[in-house]
Amino acid sequence: QVQVVESGGGLVQAGESLTLSCSASGSIFSINTMGWYRQAPGKRRELVATITRSGSTTYLDSVKGRFTISRDNVKRTVYLQMNSLKPEDTAVYYCNVESVVTATRKEYGLWGQGTQVTVSS
Repeated sequence: QVQVVESGGGLVQAGESLTLSCSASGSIFSINTMGWYRQAPGKRRELVATITRSGSTTYLDSVKGRFTISRDNVKRTVYLQMNSLKPEDTAVYYCNVESVVTATRKEYGLWGQGTQVTVSS
């Protein structure tokens, strides 16, 4: 079974930085696009950033220039570096794996458990 685990959330003041990590483990041959979503209280879950296997990225307009998504295909890990954090960035952040190929099958739509990011003003 493939496991997706996030870490790195916490409580910070506005203007500070955090880096989130998400690692996929198990008998994995390849991982397709990975991304980060977030959901604030009372709000819909929104896509924050994505990164393809080859490193092409997309960003939510409100985080562009502040957040950077990256991945290490050897470590099977995706990162989200968040700089100049604002109170409106407060949310639970979820790692998503679009698909992963294992020894037996292709899995789709895998999610991490979520990690809380809280930014105080």
